[in-house]
Amino acid sequence: MAGAKKSKTARGRKQDRARVAGGQDYELQYEAKKTGRSAPAVKKAVKKVGNARKRVEKQLGR
Repeated sequence: MAGAKKSKTARGRKQDRARVAGGQDYELQYEAKKTGRSAPAVKKAVKKVGNARKRVEKQLGR
């Protein structure tokens, strides 16, 4: 299948945005700034409720 082009989708990016990478400092800093909490508090919330962004923000009281 020479010449077959794959179209780019936003699926991967959208799924990535729905998660908080607890091991990545820049992700923790971003979420901390966004919610007004500390990075360790964000990391603790990720460990407690998982890495779904909505659940983390709810846990942090946003």
